[in-house]
Amino acid sequence: MKSIVVFCGSSTGNEPEFANQAYMLGRTLAEQRITTVYGGAKIGIMGQVAQGALDAGGKVVGVIPEFLKKREVYHTSLTELISTQNMHERKLKMHELSDGIIMLPGGFGTLEEFFEMLTWGQLGLHQYPIGILNTNGFYDDLLKMLQSMVNKGFVKKENFEMILVSSTIPDLLQKMEGYAPPKIIKWLQKEQL
Repeated sequence: MKSIVVFCGSSTGNEPEFANQAYMLGRTLAEQRITTVYGGAKIGIMGQVAQGALDAGGKVVGVIPEFLKKREVYHTSLTELISTQNMHERKLKMHELSDGIIMLPGGFGTLEEFFEMLTWGQLGLHQYPIGILNTNGFYDDLLKMLQSMVNKGFVKKENFEMILVSSTIPDLLQKMEGYAPPKIIKWLQKEQL
């Protein structure tokens, strides 16, 4: 992987480990010469990811819609800051600039970005490894819900298994490096099997 898009919160949350792990992820990506692509903000754990990478001499590309420049404090020391017209363009640009995806703790926007990329992978629109850094078990309940969706027949097991999960950065990156995407079978073809 040459670049990874990181989806995460513009808040820091209420546990210090969220910000600590975000900073360490940015630093680790830089040390491994992996470009960090993210939402462009200087605040929250978004800012911690960027600062960790920058402090380690890494390349950081921020992608932010024009209207959010007024609401979020965008980072002024990035390698590159790309402005888009809207959120849809932002996600498409992040997708184009990366070959891996990691989700850190965040809110609705983080989940929305992650699940759109996951859906694109399920549909075969990309074959990127998709990871969750599950800091302090933040996503345990979400993962239980997704497993329930598998158990109840709404998500295929192989699609659920596309999500690579770890509570540590080295383990998650190792899983992502070894990722082999599932073979995509069209919905109608699968029903006919």
